[in-house]
Amino acid sequence: MPNLALVTGASSGIGRALARLHAARGGDLIVTARREPELEALKNELESAHGTAVHVRSMDLGAPGAAEALCDRLDADGLVPDILVNNAGFGGHGRHVERPLERELAMIDVNVKALVALCHRIGGAMAARGSGRILNIGSSAGMMPGPGQAIYFATKAFVNSFSQALDQELRPRGVTCTVLAPGYVETEFADVADLRGTMLTKSGMRTPEQTARAGYDAMMAGRLVAYDRAAIRLALDWLLPLAPRRAVLATVERTQRK
Repeated sequence: MPNLALVTGASSGIGRALARLHAARGGDLIVTARREPELEALKNELESAHGTAVHVRSMDLGAPGAAEALCDRLDADGLVPDILVNNAGFGGHGRHVERPLERELAMIDVNVKALVALCHRIGGAMAARGSGRILNIGSSAGMMPGPGQAIYFATKAFVNSFSQALDQELRPRGVTCTVLAPGYVETEFADVADLRGTMLTKSGMRTPEQTARAGYDAMMAGRLVAYDRAAIRLALDWLLPLAPRRAVLATVERTQRK
């Protein structure tokens, strides 16, 4: 199997679970996130448990030019990812016009711009070699508009569309791109996004490990879109397209309300 995986947002949640899963299956890792102590702890854990090599590259992917700087650093270190996992991202609760604009734009920087830059640089190198796998962590939120988290839902809609188009472009060159669209997962996301107390966080949830396994296995199988539970697949593929748009908007808004 491909050996070296770059996992962004690996300090917690789904990203950390994906790093653990890849290491358990014998793969080496490059892990990146803002919090270096958590990454170093993960490195020590995985190298001790599995004997794999884990390279820590701490940075804020939302900073201007950060994704390009990360790729430059990997090139200088001779690290060539066979797998790219774009997991870094965050959300934010509240009406768009009442939220700080800088936080909304920062969300776009991390959720969209950094992901695009890494897919362009690393995906391009994969295509030139003729092999590689990309897993972009989207969301079921990307399949609908999201009043109450308008920018987050919109960024995940971009990830959903972009990932599928990228797969179609790269597959003839030996590279696949899978988008994972999970439902609510119990991670730090709800705390960062200020979602505690909403209907969303009281809905049926999955653990990061369950969701990571669904995405990882789908990526290795080269599937286009992956869900972490059958009910999400049914709702998004069959029920949502038939529902009146205003009803969808009202329902989503209720799930985001405290």
